[in-house]
Amino acid sequence: MGRLTRDPEVRYSQGERAMAIARYTLAVDRRGRRSQDGNEQTADFIPCVAFDRAGEFAEKYFHQGMRVLISGRIQTGSYVNRDGQKVYTTEVIIEDQEFADSKGAASDMSGYNNSGYQQPASAPAQRPAPSSAIGDGFMNIPDGVEDEGLPFN
Repeated sequence: MGRLTRDPEVRYSQGERAMAIARYTLAVDRRGRRSQDGNEQTADFIPCVAFDRAGEFAEKYFHQGMRVLISGRIQTGSYVNRDGQKVYTTEVIIEDQEFADSKGAASDMSGYNNSGYQQPASAPAQRPAPSSAIGDGFMNIPDGVEDEGLPFN
């Protein structure tokens, strides 16, 4: 779990079926490490790659400063740069990604909010009481709540 250091960078593959490839970096706090003099790095910056629908999701919904939760596999690789030096890479290939904060918390990111996101004024201040649940176990959506901002169809 970490915060996006900037908006995802998305490119599309060439070929018969174009596929989204989203790259982003998560700043992940190190557990239990507190720097006494303030000079020691207390976060790791994890490069992540999401393919296809996960890449499209990241492009549409992820923005700098958002806190997200990911799972995936580590992939290592190497290439030779322009200077002829071998460069080693390590990145997380995303298998699952999701929001780590509620929509309301996302609008107050303590200095991280550079996306301009604001919660709609029509949103209710709190959730309706569970007594408003229908017999099938689902709650009614209160009047005035727009579902356009929801990350699913």
